[in-house]
Amino acid sequence: MRVLFYQSMIEAIRLFRNFAYIFWTLVTPLAFYILYTKVFLTDVDNPKMWQAYFLMSMTMFGMMGGSIIAFGVRIVSERQLGWSKLLQIVPIPGITLFMAKIIGQTIVHAIVIVIMFLGGFFINGIELTLSQWFACGVWILLGTLPFLALGTIIGTIKKADTATGIANLLYFPLAILGGMWTPMQFLPETIQKIGKLLPSYHYGNGAWQVVQGGAPEMENILFLTSYFLIFMLISTYRRKKKSLSNVEYIS
Repeated sequence: MRVLFYQSMIEAIRLFRNFAYIFWTLVTPLAFYILYTKVFLTDVDNPKMWQAYFLMSMTMFGMMGGSIIAFGVRIVSERQLGWSKLLQIVPIPGITLFMAKIIGQTIVHAIVIVIMFLGGFFINGIELTLSQWFACGVWILLGTLPFLALGTIIGTIKKADTATGIANLLYFPLAILGGMWTPMQFLPETIQKIGKLLPSYHYGNGAWQVVQGGAPEMENILFLTSYFLIFMLISTYRRKKKSLSNVEYIS
């Protein structure tokens, strides 16, 4: 446990020093939040509800970016640079190193969520109860798991440039079709039907329900759990396949 703790802290510090990660998880979402609540869309019917809705959307948008792009591509980059091979000679089990990455990522995600929430509070004076802030934060943090799992699939791609391209192709459509930018009810009917099958919609809907005084729906939980399990199965299969290929090549 001690090794896992220190390794997780190392991973968290490395993330804070990673410009790409901070850009996708904090700078970009906060910039879009300010732009779409202070410059554009300032004449909506219920500005406070829109500001709270969009704060949650942009916070989750950042979490998705950190999980799919920064986390996934970082795994590929570390493998290309030889960092992964170097860690193999360290007397730490591979599962511990992998868990440390997940925990380190989660620690930083939690800090970013707090910063985003503080930004929404001071920029627009968003009024939520303490329980709503807490529930949204916990939901957003736990809801990143399917996207971290998707990031591990991205991490099995051979080249960092290819991984970056695929990650972007997944990230933005997931956010747009999932209602992160425009409430689902205002999207075309066909888009709504597609969007409601995506993990991004169910991720977002959980927080949006809390903002409106409710709670995440059971459907949201089941969808996210299913996507997490599916993505982890695919990731495990691809990693085992790559390991077997390397063994066959060496022998």
